[in-house]
Amino acid sequence: MPDTPKFDMKPVHVPDEVLEGLKKLPTATVYGAVRFFGSTLCVCEGLRNFTPGKKMAARARTLRFLPNRDDLKADTASGEASPEYVAMGKCGPGDVLVTDIQGDVKTVVAGDVKLLQLAMNNADGVVVDGAIRDLDVLRDENYDLIVYATARSLHGGPTASPAEQDVQIQCGGALVRPGDVMVGDDDGVIVVPSWMARQVLDHATEHEEVENYIKEKIRAENVAPGKYYPPRPESFEEWRRVKKERGL
Repeated sequence: MPDTPKFDMKPVHVPDEVLEGLKKLPTATVYGAVRFFGSTLCVCEGLRNFTPGKKMAARARTLRFLPNRDDLKADTASGEASPEYVAMGKCGPGDVLVTDIQGDVKTVVAGDVKLLQLAMNNADGVVVDGAIRDLDVLRDENYDLIVYATARSLHGGPTASPAEQDVQIQCGGALVRPGDVMVGDDDGVIVVPSWMARQVLDHATEHEEVENYIKEKIRAENVAPGKYYPPRPESFEEWRRVKKERGL
């Protein structure tokens, strides 16, 4: 396996080709690569995919909710200038709205009317550390958004309001900074820091190739997986030779 690179850890723009590559990999494999490079608190715990079968790898556009209080509401823009609409307005193809509501299921980030802005912008979806509603409408009217949340709810926003956008937030206990990559499938969703996304893709791609090669050997030899799994350094060396021989 390659040596761990040294990162300067400054946010970078993650190009679409990296996003497309991450979409081809199981989130569990990407998770292993993120942890290999030192980001261990990367799982958005408690969130699940409410659009089963859809895979996500998209840049985070962030939105933070805060507990309701009159002075906060007085200091926060409303209408089109509200932080929620500004955040959604920044979401386009390859972007996902990531919202911190501290897991509150009595406050929803939005329903079908507000999320129409994401659909019109061809954004990839929404990740909510809290509840979401109107999922049936999103499905029936073909919003084509990937949705991760902790729960479905009928509630509106009785306990919290959108307060800040384009700031670092938490989501399911993981840090999310604007531009980080949210990677998810039916197993869950994780955060890939933008500055390691390309290296994570390379590492996870090779790891997935090695695991598939190991499965090939297990079937061919009719042996217990423990003979070759988990992968050892020699497994990667062997796969690189085989890959070259096969012209892959």
